[in-house]
Amino acid sequence: MTFPPRFQKELQVHLAKNTSSEHNAVWSDGTDTGKSNSASQSSSNSELIQSRLKEIMDKYPNGIWVSKLPQLYRKMFNEDLQQDVLKQLEHWTHVCTVEKSASSGLAELLLYPPKNSLQQRKSSFNPKSADKKQELPVSNKSVVQGGKTVASKSLVPKDIEVKQKVIELLKRYSSGLWANALPKLFEETYKMQFPQNILDDLDCLSDICTVDYAVSGDRKKAILYAKMMKTTDEQNVKPKESLSPVLVTPTALVKPELKEVINEGHSNLGLHSHRTCIDAEHLALTENEVTVITNEFTDSCSIQPVPSPLSIPTEQFPSVLVVELHSTSEAVIRYIGPEYSGALEQMEDAMKEYYTYAGDLKPLSSQSIGQLVAVSAEEDSWLRAQIVSVEAAKAKVFFVDHGFNEIVDKTRLYRLDARFSTLSFQAAKCKLAGLETFCKEPCVLETFEFLASGKILLMEILERSEVPLVLLYDTSGDDDFNINTACLKALHDKTLELNLKENGVYLNVVVTNVCSDGTIYCQVPSKGWTQLNALLEKVEQYFSYRCMKHTDSGRPCHDKGPSSLLVHYQQITSEYFVSLPFCGKRCLARWRGKWARVEITNVHGTRVVDILFLDTGIVASVAVSELREIPSPLLQDSVSIPPQAIKCCLADLTFNIGMWTPDAVLWLRDTVLNCSDCSIKVVKVDEGKGLVHIYLFTSKNFPNPERSINHKITNADLWKHRKDVYLSVERSSTTNFPSNKGDANITSEFDTKSPVKDFGIAPIKMVAPHIVHNVLPSPFVLPQPGEHMDVFISVACHPGHFVFQPWQELYKLEVLMEEMILYYNSTEWQSVPIEKNKIFVAQLDNKWYRVLVKGILTNGLVSVYQLDYGRHELVSCRKVQTLVQQFRQLPFQAITAQLAGVKCEQWSEEASIVFRNHVERKPLVAQIQTVHGSANPWDRKVVTYLVDTSLPDTDVWIHDLLTEYLVELSKVA
Repeated sequence: MTFPPRFQKELQVHLAKNTSSEHNAVWSDGTDTGKSNSASQSSSNSELIQSRLKEIMDKYPNGIWVSKLPQLYRKMFNEDLQQDVLKQLEHWTHVCTVEKSASSGLAELLLYPPKNSLQQRKSSFNPKSADKKQELPVSNKSVVQGGKTVASKSLVPKDIEVKQKVIELLKRYSSGLWANALPKLFEETYKMQFPQNILDDLDCLSDICTVDYAVSGDRKKAILYAKMMKTTDEQNVKPKESLSPVLVTPTALVKPELKEVINEGHSNLGLHSHRTCIDAEHLALTENEVTVITNEFTDSCSIQPVPSPLSIPTEQFPSVLVVELHSTSEAVIRYIGPEYSGALEQMEDAMKEYYTYAGDLKPLSSQSIGQLVAVSAEEDSWLRAQIVSVEAAKAKVFFVDHGFNEIVDKTRLYRLDARFSTLSFQAAKCKLAGLETFCKEPCVLETFEFLASGKILLMEILERSEVPLVLLYDTSGDDDFNINTACLKALHDKTLELNLKENGVYLNVVVTNVCSDGTIYCQVPSKGWTQLNALLEKVEQYFSYRCMKHTDSGRPCHDKGPSSLLVHYQQITSEYFVSLPFCGKRCLARWRGKWARVEITNVHGTRVVDILFLDTGIVASVAVSELREIPSPLLQDSVSIPPQAIKCCLADLTFNIGMWTPDAVLWLRDTVLNCSDCSIKVVKVDEGKGLVHIYLFTSKNFPNPERSINHKITNADLWKHRKDVYLSVERSSTTNFPSNKGDANITSEFDTKSPVKDFGIAPIKMVAPHIVHNVLPSPFVLPQPGEHMDVFISVACHPGHFVFQPWQELYKLEVLMEEMILYYNSTEWQSVPIEKNKIFVAQLDNKWYRVLVKGILTNGLVSVYQLDYGRHELVSCRKVQTLVQQFRQLPFQAITAQLAGVKCEQWSEEASIVFRNHVERKPLVAQIQTVHGSANPWDRKVVTYLVDTSLPDTDVWIHDLLTEYLVELSKVA
């Protein structure tokens, strides 16, 4: 079946039935099938032509050649310029200023924007003055002394070596070198001082170079060219050889093409003062010779077209190929995708075909730094490059699409055709977040080279700028691997790492955390532990010093009470707020009344993050405002100390435990967290999982295995799964903010107004399950029929069923989601009696959603409907919790709807795809037609029109689009 052309592209993309071949024609070597033979059919309107000429003058304020004017006129206005207009230019002084050269040929006229009589140029710019010495001001030519005119002394450099080095420099720049740039280039190249008196009188260089004054008499605007030494015989062998290389004048001038000059009978190409007689025999050039000369003339007289800068992909997680890294602040990458690597592959295939089968192409006869060229690379490939430096037989080039340098033979450099200058250079740069301070550390660069170089990775864009700030992930394994974090770990001081030995016994161990799955985190005394305590003491002193300094500076704390001092302390540390949270970032958070090192493990929006306390193994969800940056003087030491929390598990348990019961976890926590001195014996070290199997002892029971924690916890009473018992923690009476997750029992020493919370260990107790509340939020008030509202389409199955959210309420929903993360990730999960058609909260993808239970399966899964997003999901019954009253205030945001204006009993898959592509995950305008009410908010249904107002000139009514599709579909059926 053939679909309407308007919808074929969408169906091909989403059904993956065909491969788009749009780009294949972009690089095709098209040929002109004819020339424009249109001419003006009547006399042009004089005022219109003059206004258009003024536009051209405004575009080229530095002047253009008259011979180039018809071409520019045709290009800008799609009309031919009559030849009689050119004869009237001298009389249109209000439109342009015409300047003549020594010869009166039309091709050698220059046009400038109009000037009044006081601003008329005093001298004409002669484009053939390259070999002709410009007449300097009288002050530089002679001096009046005693009524006599005495010629000034020529400032010839005494050291002939200087002249020789100047010749060498000018040979490198065959297109000319600005005189005022010569001293700096000379000193950088030869590491010796350039005689400044040379610039005072450039005539002293007349024996080695040609001086061309872009502006008559202005030494600052002089261009130097190496003299071409040729014998008379060489000049008479071929007309091609007798034509000296064309020298570049100021780049703002648009020059006539070579063929135009030859056709008008000029023998000097317009730039040399001497005139070479070329007879008819010498003018009989072959077509290939004319082409070569034309190309060389164009290369030397015009600016090469430069592609537009590469745009950063719009998606947040593009795929990239890592090319090279000399610094983490400038990692070289290439974007992967149809508009990037796909377009580059097609262009390079076209280059290969063009340069392989074009037999008249020859290597560049002259090269200049910065020039874009085509390079014949390995395996018959052709790549775009830019010349970095030029030597005798070789040149150093930078491959602009692949991001590396290489020294190649000059014979491999060819002129880059203009058709290959449209695609943006594909080599891009990025900065690795979190490594700014350590951008050139050898260990960081070596780790990055090993983990990322030459691989395709997933890139998360944190900040969009000319060089974006990014995170790189290797997604080839089961889990996403953070490259930035791995590079940061390379900075750990190896001498401070604690390598536990099997059968080793360690005393004075501190158990810092017991997780709900039985995992234990311990701190073992070591050199690293000692340095960590010293570092954290410095952190406290650093902030305390700044607090005292701030108080002495004129803002004392009048109330000496603890709460007032605390608020004042927080105001000082607010200078170190974390402005850009991202996964893997190292920073500080409060724990047991002191600052501790943490790492961000997950980011929820802009306000809430999950963190891991590196030295205790505690996990928590906190507001970003509770985190602080590590002071820069202490950052190096903080990164060099490895995390001190060692992940352990109890070894050789007498039976397969499976899922840990709340009773067993509570008993283990009560036994070891309150013990001031524990000991461990290492049984096995699993380096792959980063897990140590241990025997755990309290101090008084060591070293009797029969009295170890491993043996005691096997009591069968602890492993009876009781549905009415769950883990919880005691909350501080001074705060409504819940304590931390069961992996760490936490209380807050700050009140609810405090921006900084403290994480510490609190007593554990058994509590009864919460009562399930049946109070529902008020339903969202919909507009009346015929009224409009802004919506966001969250789910689009087909025109008969989609879900939208009120656009104006999305911010409230985002805040609610963040608050639920903070609450439920800081509360021990409960064993909740789940009922069908009741409202709960469920965890999906590390976020908490308000859900309606649709069904309970026998395998422990629950079918739920997201009341704010309209999606159906399956979730483990353990991840379903009670929706507390504070999260029942905001109306449920998901509103079920169908599209008005179209009727269809059964929507086809193709029609559904077309509809989905135009509405899903997009903000639209809804015009309500009908509202079908119901007792439950989630059962309401709205019939509405949808309008896409994103286009600047027109509004797209979705039902019209679908109607057109159905009509055309019926025609081809």
